[in-house]
Amino acid sequence: QVQPVESGGGSVQSGGSLTLSCAPSASGYFPRAKCVGWFRQELREEREGVAGLHDAPDGGTSTYYAESVKGRFTIALDNAKNTVYLQMDSLKPEDTAMYYCAFDFYCLDGSTWYNVNNYPAWGQGTQVTVSS
Repeated sequence: QVQPVESGGGSVQSGGSLTLSCAPSASGYFPRAKCVGWFRQELREEREGVAGLHDAPDGGTSTYYAESVKGRFTIALDNAKNTVYLQMDSLKPEDTAMYYCAFDFYCLDGSTWYNVNNYPAWGQGTQVTVSS
């Protein structure tokens, strides 16, 4: 099974920016139709959805965001590079968490992008730390 591989985490000050990247572990295997989700998890907390993306067979792309990150985070897909990005701007200390990327290659739409149970493939995570 293809696994996501995340990169780009690090430590920044409040108000700063980071860009996370997510690519499939098997080179070249990234189906045209798919759902990709970015989630985050703090210690002893449940994993929560941050942003989701549905790449439809007809080429249309839909994006979804948690209320807490709307206007600050942007999820984007580059099919030529087989990579999904999460651009994070205006970072806050409460954004500190382990960030995970997840794939669902069988989704019909992205309406339940936030549901962790929809995704059979998860990455190992990348840590984001925002200091005040």
